[in-house]
Amino acid sequence: MGYRLLLRNHSGLVGIAFLAMFTSSLGQSFFIGLFQSPISQHLGLSAGQFGAAYAAVTLASGFAVLRLGPSIDWIAPRRFALMVIAVLLVGILLLTAAPWWGLGLLGLGLVRFCGQGMMPHLGNTLAGREFTVLRGRALGLVGIGIMLGETALPPLMAALLVWLGWRELWWLFVAFLALFWVPLLLLAPWPAAPGLRPRKGERRNGPRPFREARFWRLLPLLMVLPVTMTGLFIYQSRMTADLGSSLGVYALALTGMGIAKLPGALFGGRWVDTLGPIRLARLYLLPYALALLVAISAGGNLGVWALMVGGGLAMGAQEPIATSLLVRSWGAEHLGTVRATLSASMVFSTGLAPAVLGIALDLGASFTAILIGMLAFLVIGWWLAQGLLGQLKAQD
Repeated sequence: MGYRLLLRNHSGLVGIAFLAMFTSSLGQSFFIGLFQSPISQHLGLSAGQFGAAYAAVTLASGFAVLRLGPSIDWIAPRRFALMVIAVLLVGILLLTAAPWWGLGLLGLGLVRFCGQGMMPHLGNTLAGREFTVLRGRALGLVGIGIMLGETALPPLMAALLVWLGWRELWWLFVAFLALFWVPLLLLAPWPAAPGLRPRKGERRNGPRPFREARFWRLLPLLMVLPVTMTGLFIYQSRMTADLGSSLGVYALALTGMGIAKLPGALFGGRWVDTLGPIRLARLYLLPYALALLVAISAGGNLGVWALMVGGGLAMGAQEPIATSLLVRSWGAEHLGTVRATLSASMVFSTGLAPAVLGIALDLGASFTAILIGMLAFLVIGWWLAQGLLGQLKAQD
């Protein structure tokens, strides 16, 4: 009943946040990866050079989100969205049409900054800040925007590439998104800015998460999924070989992961509202922990399917839980600042994770040993957060 109430009474705000999450597909790794070869050829880069440049612009975008993301706490959301859309369009224009590779890389960086960084930041911050009673459901619902992009766009883009060039396909997708953004920007009920802009030279009020012990106690719990799942995605070939499976099975299991995210998001959002984010934070990684145990002990096709489905269930539930925890700990009025810090931390960690795992594999570690390490990381992250979660529970 809660989801029907959201859609009936708050369709405009939910639509804005949902579209922001779906639009973020333009800057997500799964989407850019579909065009890696033609983009590399356009920029005159080898596969290795493209990978290094991609890592560099991703880390730079993480710093930019950390610096500019908090502005959503005092800039009106409509104006914030207009600025992000404008920068995203400039990035796409540079990436697809710039005659010099340096401008093309700048465009790629702007696309990553706005797509992977600022669009999800906009969607999650609006849903987490503007809803109170149904916050979990709102976050779960708008999170489906990213899941829709991950599930529907790869086969659709692959099919359209038969008839269109990669540049034309990007422009067509932008035109499709404009059909929804233009009426929302003109007609939707946008909320007002929640706070006042700090005066020039004045020290900004509000939390500084990197200087607070409670943020560092919570961060490992929230980083477990993005860090470890990034490793599974990047080293899928080695994982399937060591577990005795195949890439064909992995491809099917990846679809299963996308499907599993949907109930994870919808049930996770509902349970956040009914049970509270603190209780859910202690439980939501359980499907992924069980999946790691299955993969370590059984391996094979079953292990690959367990990792993808268990990871999908937990990933679907994480955003409603994480954002609700941030609001519970720092308040909705500072959500933009804290979410920007968390988003930047995720970008940095997921950028470094493939390098760390690659070194471990080069040193001779089996992927089963890597999975054991991931399970240990999960247990340690869960344990570190328990003290903070207990303190928050005692304040209820």
